[in-house]
Amino acid sequence: MSNYIQLEKLGEGTYATVYKGRSRTTNEIVALKEIHLDAEEGTPSTAIREISLMKELKHVNIVRLHDVIHTETKLVLIFEYCEQDLKKYMDQNGDRGALPPDTVRSFMFQLLKGTAFCHENQVLHRDLKPQNLLINRKGELKLGDFGLARAFGVPVNTFSNEVVTLWYRAPDVLLGSRTYSTSIDVWSCGCIFAEMISGVPLFRGRDNQDQLLHIMRIIGTPNPLQFAKISKETPEIQQKQFPNYPRMPFHTVLPKASPQALDLLEKLLKFDPAERISAADALAHPYFSSVQTPMYGVPSGPGSMPPPSFNFPHPHGQQQPPPQMPQQYTRGMYGTIQHPVQIAQAQAQAQQQAQPKPGVASQYGQYPPNYGTR
Repeated sequence: MSNYIQLEKLGEGTYATVYKGRSRTTNEIVALKEIHLDAEEGTPSTAIREISLMKELKHVNIVRLHDVIHTETKLVLIFEYCEQDLKKYMDQNGDRGALPPDTVRSFMFQLLKGTAFCHENQVLHRDLKPQNLLINRKGELKLGDFGLARAFGVPVNTFSNEVVTLWYRAPDVLLGSRTYSTSIDVWSCGCIFAEMISGVPLFRGRDNQDQLLHIMRIIGTPNPLQFAKISKETPEIQQKQFPNYPRMPFHTVLPKASPQALDLLEKLLKFDPAERISAADALAHPYFSSVQTPMYGVPSGPGSMPPPSFNFPHPHGQQQPPPQMPQQYTRGMYGTIQHPVQIAQAQAQAQQQAQPKPGVASQYGQYPPNYGTR
């Protein structure tokens, strides 16, 4: 640890403790994830898995693992530092949790880019939820906490069905599937999408069975033919009797969402995993090319920019400066940027307003990001 100075604690769990830190050589602020080692059990498998996967996943929308320090008593993972996670961002900046449409579009595009990159590199995240998506002061969204992630390939592996936090867990996994693939991450992306729009989780069950009923009440109970198809493709799922719920139109569930947002959501939240859109195909959905104001990481109009790619674009491309936004979107608590469009403008304001506002909590103090302490 001689290369890093440990600052305040950000979070603690049975699995690890996360501290804010600073590099002695570069002065860069980092996150130090200390994993406690048991003398008899050795290094936890989750930590080995997280390290091996994250060393390969280098992408702007995935939290960067800078370094690993291994001693007899602990394992320390050095991550890039992000100010907060998506859940805390929504709590702070949303209208009762609901984010502005342009912010939803920007974050959703970045979530899908990070997810598609994982899938392209044969990695399932398996625990996508707002608490595991980190936001930095530049408005970049990054996938974090790869403790449950797994590599996949051919032939299909048999995985555990005790993955993904319940509210973001796909129905095929809830039914007992152990041969799932990238579609389970896509389902989680759909749940996060709906939550950013409305401010509350879409499906809030108490257990597996209750979660399935919550899902069916909105997207409908599959008919016998659909169930038969799913059972044939996933033999290990448990056949049960369910109430016959009709499909509820998404516009009645999310009245503030645009038609294109609802169309994308419907493609992400298909009961049958074989029918779910891929993360890569979702990036090309018209929802992302319909925005009129240049957004961080999002094309700025039909035909005006090339299709989305994994190269993170400049916040405003080569276009003229963004329009003036309401004051609450330009500077936020701790000087963090509240709206991705306003990055350049907020940085200019920051230089003019070097003194912090009285009464505001110390920078990053109250809302630590989640690096997966479990």
